[in-house]
Amino acid sequence: MRAADAFIKALEKEGVEVIFGIPGGAILEIYDALYDSNIRHITTRHEQGATHAADGYARASGKVGVVFATSGPGATNTVTGIANAYMDSSPLVVFTGQVARHLIGNDAFQEADITGITMPITKHNYLVTDPKSLLRIVKEAFHIASTGRPGPVLVDIPKDVSQADIEFEYPSKIDLMGYKPKYEGHPMQIKRAVELIMKAERPIILAGGGVRISNAQKELTELAEGIPAFVVTTLMGKGAISEYHPLCLGFVGMHGSKYANYALSESDLIIAVGCRFSDRTTGNASLFAPNAKIIHIDIDPAEIGKNIRVDVPIVGDAKRILSQLKKMIEYKQRKEWGDKVKEWREKYPLKYEKDGFKPQFVVEKACEFFPDAIITTEVGQNQMWAAQFFKVKYPRQFISSGGLGTMGFGFPAAMGAKVACPDKEVIDIAGDGSFLMNIQELATCVHYKIPVKVFILNNGYLGMVRQWQQLFYKERYSATCIGCEKMSFEKIAKGFGAIGITVEKPSEVEDAFKLVKENYDVPVVVDFRVDFKANVLPMVPPGKGLKDIIEVEV
Repeated sequence: MRAADAFIKALEKEGVEVIFGIPGGAILEIYDALYDSNIRHITTRHEQGATHAADGYARASGKVGVVFATSGPGATNTVTGIANAYMDSSPLVVFTGQVARHLIGNDAFQEADITGITMPITKHNYLVTDPKSLLRIVKEAFHIASTGRPGPVLVDIPKDVSQADIEFEYPSKIDLMGYKPKYEGHPMQIKRAVELIMKAERPIILAGGGVRISNAQKELTELAEGIPAFVVTTLMGKGAISEYHPLCLGFVGMHGSKYANYALSESDLIIAVGCRFSDRTTGNASLFAPNAKIIHIDIDPAEIGKNIRVDVPIVGDAKRILSQLKKMIEYKQRKEWGDKVKEWREKYPLKYEKDGFKPQFVVEKACEFFPDAIITTEVGQNQMWAAQFFKVKYPRQFISSGGLGTMGFGFPAAMGAKVACPDKEVIDIAGDGSFLMNIQELATCVHYKIPVKVFILNNGYLGMVRQWQQLFYKERYSATCIGCEKMSFEKIAKGFGAIGITVEKPSEVEDAFKLVKENYDVPVVVDFRVDFKANVLPMVPPGKGLKDIIEVEV
């Protein structure tokens, strides 16, 4: 059997339903074999769009996202998407075509050392040098990408390998020496954690993206109720508990609410679950929660103690460990702590100036009109306004680029999420600068009838950078004005075959959302011409502690 045909058969065995990618010379045998398969292929307009779409598909569905790209520039165009998935622990398998084995290293046409390039940003990668090893590598790639701490795996397949003849013998199981993810927490550490929880007077849970990955939302909520403990989340952890739950304080960190940051800073015990204590979450690490003991639950032992000192490390799967903790703890009344947090909540609510056309108003209204929608975001002010003012109910409802902070992620990720969840409304909350970075995928959405909605908070600037220039660079707005308020996203959308709407004042917002609802099956782009001076506040300045927070004065 031709190796390319065996390869596609292997993907079918893995249950692959959809592939995002673009064909090219070095991967043509594989595309030829795909022609006879029932696997759906979506031809994106750029390989970066393909990787973000596969990433969005993976985050929305919990399945492995799959990407095809050809050699050279096709492969290198996937790099940003791979790095983005790596930083946020998203399971991808990226298959790239490569020049024939005898040409490798000769600077052949469209040759690039993609395994060397992606070595620091993949969980593992392969160059297939023996056709007989191809099927084993495919099996290993899906296993590595989806187990333990998930992440991207790249498989580079030379053209002559895909042309070779092999027997179809697909492994039913694998055993990788040196790769044994640990799922069960150590009993002694769990016992120590229970002792700390029972002693604590001001406990708080810090939930990260690992809760979503582990599908541990139910266990986390039950543990919070059982202690009881308030819950704050990282940006990646939004949805770890319903943001309408009375114990949820929302997201914390640089642009988290003042009351959430205060509660985390004043706690005497932090139960951190599936988070990596990034600088955006902790602020100045030396000032982080100075009086708190810290229990850190994570499946990746390399994360424990990396950024923050930990008192009780528990390596393992969040769902299993939270379930064990819940069975071992007892309810303890902590009225004084509850009253204090309630006081902060009432005294420091999220707020914004109401004069003019504010982006926060658009996001609040979007939350009212589309409360069950999957929300993707671009990166920048739009991302933080979405995190602050769109309250999510369920896991995998909020999809954003956390670690890498990739502008251009949200729209193709929305496309992938819509493919994964066709019955859900999927909305990309975008900035004008970010949306322009992968706007070509509008053509993909229109061609394949993927009815994603895009709400652009158009302020004509690279807004977050402009905000930093205002606050920290004496209003020297160097190179951040991009002038999108002078162009028509409405006409651009129509040019691609989508629906375009322009909204210039608050009174037009509700009618625009009604029009979006009426066009459920069509891609729609809404250009909200918001106040370009609006800032994301509250904000913890870089290098400061979480309590050194700047608030909006209203």
